[in-house]
Amino acid sequence: MRIATVLLLSLIISCVFLLAQTKAPPATAVPQFEDISRPAGLTVSHISTPEQHYIIESMSGGIALFDCDDDGKLDIAVVNGSTVDRYRAGGDPLVMLYHQDADLKFTNITQSAGLTRKGWGMGIAVADFDNDGKLDMYVTGLGGSALYRGLGNCKFEDVTDKAGVRGSGFMTGAAWADYDRDGYADLFVARYVHLDMDRLPEFGSNEKFCRYKGILVQCGPWGMEGESDLLYHNRGDGTFEQVSKKAGVDDPKHRYGLGVVWGDYDNDGWPDLYVANDAGPNFLYHNKHDGTFEEVGLLTGVALSADGQELGSMGVDFGDYLHEGRLSIYVTNFTDQPNNLYHNLGAQGFTDVGWASKTGQPSYPYVKWGTGFVDFDNDGWLDLFVANGHVYPQVDAIPGGPKYREPMQLFRNLRDGTFADISATSGLAQIAVACRRGAAFGDINNDGNMDIALLNVGEPPTLLLNRVQNENHRVLFKLIGIKSNRAAIGARVTILASGVRQFSEVRAGGSYLSQNDLRQHFGLGPATKIDSVEIRWPNGKVETLLNLAADAIYTIVEGEGIRDTKHFPAPATGSPNGSR
Repeated sequence: MRIATVLLLSLIISCVFLLAQTKAPPATAVPQFEDISRPAGLTVSHISTPEQHYIIESMSGGIALFDCDDDGKLDIAVVNGSTVDRYRAGGDPLVMLYHQDADLKFTNITQSAGLTRKGWGMGIAVADFDNDGKLDMYVTGLGGSALYRGLGNCKFEDVTDKAGVRGSGFMTGAAWADYDRDGYADLFVARYVHLDMDRLPEFGSNEKFCRYKGILVQCGPWGMEGESDLLYHNRGDGTFEQVSKKAGVDDPKHRYGLGVVWGDYDNDGWPDLYVANDAGPNFLYHNKHDGTFEEVGLLTGVALSADGQELGSMGVDFGDYLHEGRLSIYVTNFTDQPNNLYHNLGAQGFTDVGWASKTGQPSYPYVKWGTGFVDFDNDGWLDLFVANGHVYPQVDAIPGGPKYREPMQLFRNLRDGTFADISATSGLAQIAVACRRGAAFGDINNDGNMDIALLNVGEPPTLLLNRVQNENHRVLFKLIGIKSNRAAIGARVTILASGVRQFSEVRAGGSYLSQNDLRQHFGLGPATKIDSVEIRWPNGKVETLLNLAADAIYTIVEGEGIRDTKHFPAPATGSPNGSR
């Protein structure tokens, strides 16, 4: 009886809170996206085969937005694929790097940057593992990954073997976090299925796990052996120790790991870890503050669907989409499955509101990959983006069935726990369909609007510029750690503006095998100033700044305050692109 009373009171409080938050939202223009990939110079194709006969060919890969030379403009790293024949002959460079030379003009600088290690690339995550002020890249791949130490000016040194993080097997999602709060970023890597590249399952073998809706397709992952996961603890001397078993995150049942993301879901000041597993229960590792973790996915309600089904999970993100002060989780899944939106209820755990949020229905037919909670219209509420693309090119032969190249989706936050599909009105429906995987989000032209970079299988990447026009204000925060890790991975920024409280965390890795802009973006709606900014640094120390003007990029240094301020152009007036 007491428990029922507590739950009823919690429900009443939540309803009152939502009613207060949703009253009379102002009309806001719909984001408008323009594909600028070709004029921007993004012309090199991801390497793949049109037939996709083997599972390794269909899973790559990730994309990253980060500033490789600290010039204030985002650059783009695109993970390469390969083919079976090319891999057996030595493989292809794991990653391509495009430098933004001038506003929205990019040059491929892969060779001059020193990114020469070959293999079959999968994912990417960016951090400053040695705290020297220069961002480093970790690129996962089949048979081994690469750690590129930043030297400055977009030059990199391959320190993979020296650091001890090459790994082995089919390495997929990677994410950095200082899980023990010692001031150095550590690295988690998920692994997928076990593959013997000299004994690949023969396409057309008519095996049970090599058919889809009656047609022959690549085999797996069903029926294949999985692999354990890896956790590399940063020793602080340029080397790492592999501690996954000791820490309790090694996955002894060998699930098929893909997307991974760190976030403090229980607000205790320590980063926790979520792992999306294909065709199996997902993991939520609770940080026990002693270098070990407890897997609580089933106990908290984020391992399965609302009806208890194991789904084919791919991409992941954390976000406080209802301004409740708690991180919820979004997970993208395989075709004929809805995406999961695990609403964080606090001490009661999570509940899957994928259907109730109205993101499940429109996502159901597609194979879903890269995703993110992002405020695309700067109204102060997180929207959801999803990149889609099938794994079987052979589906194009099924009359009236799903297609290999699929459209993107954008879901607008309606502030009441539901979302509206605005893919058509945002211009996304007019952009050519592709078979997409990784999605990364950031402000590519420093105008305060969040843009999107996408990896397309067998094609050049896509760069979507957000040309939203409204009177909403916005802000970006670039954080620099001193006692904490230099890139401030794991820092939490909480802002209060016009009575609305928002927060986000600096993350290295997420979406589907991808890396977002490390700067923290907030839409402010009509607010022209921020009443307070609270930064909880990765080591737990909290600093507060008061009365900051909107429409600027603030560089904030731990213990020193604001180092630099760059102002955006004034928000556009009027709402020519339509309203709610």
